[in-house]
Amino acid sequence: MEYKDYYKILGVERTATEAQIKSAYRKLARQYHPDVNKAPDASKKFKDINEAYEVLSDKEKKNRYDSLGANWQQGASFTPPPGFEGFNFNNFSQGGFSQGFSNSGDFSDFFSSIFGDLMGGVRRTGGRASRRSSGQSFSYEDLFGGAAQRQSSGCQGGNCSSNQQQENLDIVQDLNITVKDMMSNKPVSVKMNSVEKCKKCSGIGSSCPECGGTGIVNKTRTLTVKIPKGVKEGQKIRLKGEGKVDAYGRKGDLYFSIKFKDSEYSIDGDNLTKTIEITPAEAVLGCKKDISTLHGIIGIKIPPQTRSGKILRLKELGLPKKEGGFGNLNVKISINIPPEISAKQKELYKKLLETE
Repeated sequence: MEYKDYYKILGVERTATEAQIKSAYRKLARQYHPDVNKAPDASKKFKDINEAYEVLSDKEKKNRYDSLGANWQQGASFTPPPGFEGFNFNNFSQGGFSQGFSNSGDFSDFFSSIFGDLMGGVRRTGGRASRRSSGQSFSYEDLFGGAAQRQSSGCQGGNCSSNQQQENLDIVQDLNITVKDMMSNKPVSVKMNSVEKCKKCSGIGSSCPECGGTGIVNKTRTLTVKIPKGVKEGQKIRLKGEGKVDAYGRKGDLYFSIKFKDSEYSIDGDNLTKTIEITPAEAVLGCKKDISTLHGIIGIKIPPQTRSGKILRLKELGLPKKEGGFGNLNVKISINIPPEISAKQKELYKKLLETE
């Protein structure tokens, strides 16, 4: 899921006072209220604004949110604390402009993964947690693992003991790789930032010195990932046992979803495309160019009267194929006018223009 920067959504600094947060919220809520703003994205922005204010105006939620750290960016891939995701909450709303929040669907997955246990007046009683608004009772695992799937075997009438509940412990995260990563035989090092339920206080928080009362702690780990030959965008690489860990010590798996991100090449299967620039004179008269490839520096010949956009195919200079060999490298020509032209060059261009 994507991380939400609530400070950015409200347009305030992390050091903003309660009054500044409230003022920013009121201004934006009036601007994007669906009753007055008919833009297609107004409703979504209005919900984001309400969600941001819901967190930043509440001391307990704000402290927990701030404990995630200030290095996250809006839209960055975010891994929720183990067992926090999918909590189902209802009948919760706050005053002001938040009348748009009438059910759990009005809150993002990011919100519910971090604050699900705080919704609907949840309180702990005698080792159990209950919701004052509905009178329903949940075990602690239920509150922090609403996405848990009940195993059908051994369950009578929908009643299963807690050790028969199977929580989804797998993690799926994007992995951006370059062409050089795909060419190299060396594993790629990946640093992962995540938040986890505090083990010292079991996520209760309060006066816990380990998590500072937030119930969650930051975790950073570095993993090595072997990129298989012929990997495709969207393909998943599985790291067994590197997912979440539940209260019983069971481990899920970590899946990296491959995303191509390269500033020099575009990727199409085993084939690559690289753009090189030539001057107008080189395009008309033809020239020789040395270009860098994954296989070293290669000299190529640009034929006379080459148009911009022309593709020159260099065989066997692409990515390694799964079955052996290599794909092709397509060199795309772009005609570029030099940023600085001398007076003599301008004069020659004028004479050339007169002949056309």
